[in-house]
Amino acid sequence: MEASRVRCYSCLVLVFVLVGIFTSNGANAAGECPKSTPDMEAMKLIPCASAVQDSSAAVSGGCCAQVKKIGQNPRCLCAVLLSNMAKAAGVKPEIAITIPKRCNLSDRPVGYKCGAYTLP
Repeated sequence: MEASRVRCYSCLVLVFVLVGIFTSNGANAAGECPKSTPDMEAMKLIPCASAVQDSSAAVSGGCCAQVKKIGQNPRCLCAVLLSNMAKAAGVKPEIAITIPKRCNLSDRPVGYKCGAYTLP
């Protein structure tokens, strides 16, 4: 069972990398994330892989640290959670949007509209 988890995690990382390579155009036309594209920022959320698909999964400290960093700019966090890379990796936006709360981030942007979703 552990070997299949490692294989699954490795495949997920590969998907993130490949999608990032093929969708990154080197520019961020919308400007949601100041120094990067939402797809490239999404690669930083690999520690969140299980938490973005299962609302009962534990959220790792590494995941929370990245969400806190990206979440300092709510527009960027929203763009990352709804990015092409996130979609390709099977991220469920309705679950991913709960991660700041699940990380107990006190400075999360409660009520921020993210597409059809609202940050709790």
